Amino acid sequence: MSEEIHEYLKNPLSMYDIAGKTAIVTGASGAFGRGIAITLGALGVNLMLVSGNQEELDKVAEEVREVGGKAATMVRRPDSQEDAEAIRDAVLENFGDIKMLVIASGLNIPGFVHEMEYDDWQEVMDANVRGAWFMAKAVGGYWIENEIKGKMLLMSSVRGRHGNYSGYTAYCTSKGATDSLTRVLATEWGQYGTTVNAIAPTVFRSNLTAWMYGDDELGQATRARSLSRIPLKRLGEVEDLTGMALYLLSPASDFCTGQVMYVDGGYTAG
Repeated sequence: MSEEIHEYLKNPLSMYDIAGKTAIVTGASGAFGRGIAITLGALGVNLMLVSGNQEELDKVAEEVREVGGKAATMVRRPDSQEDAEAIRDAVLENFGDIKMLVIASGLNIPGFVHEMEYDDWQEVMDANVRGAWFMAKAVGGYWIENEIKGKMLLMSSVRGRHGNYSGYTAYCTSKGATDSLTRVLATEWGQYGTTVNAIAPTVFRSNLTAWMYGDDELGQATRARSLSRIPLKRLGEVEDLTGMALYLLSPASDFCTGQVMYVDGGYTAG
């Protein structure tokens, strides 16, 4: 074996050392944002938790502190550039820097295209695409200006790749746009050392999928069809996703950018 062994080969877990860094998590009160926030907090990351619900944010912040993390909260949605910049500036005021951005906010309003109101379609697009673009611009611009090699993680879905005949007109469209945004940001910002990736889960247990667990015929049919396509024969749980998030936010993924990582139990394999 060569006498010159890289330090990370002596201690491979050091590639996942993110202690002391600062992250923004939007959509922190949702299932994915919450799970990622608690994971990062347990590893020593300073967190700014962002969503539109103070009560739920307080719960997540307390869970982060219970695992030894540091968390501040901000009730604000990135509905405009002003909002996104205010979120960014609040992080800088609280923690002094930003090294990671997790865009985990999202929305789905199921509806068939011939029945759906335009305002509902636009609301989904605004929540899932426009807000992500505003946050990426605000934080990415700060990184470029200050020569910071950041880590950005977006939340996509298998629905960015596959259609769905259960009324996902807006959601599928928005996640396809998320995939494209991920790739174009990665190509624009690679020269600055910033990585941009996305996680694309299949059906996970969350508030967004709660409608699939009731007595509604459309929900039951959607759940059964999803399970029939998943080789591992179960729906996803949040803990199935946090390992991938850790990889994409840590030095272990420094040469991985522009990727949509499917965490789907094999859904997209067949």
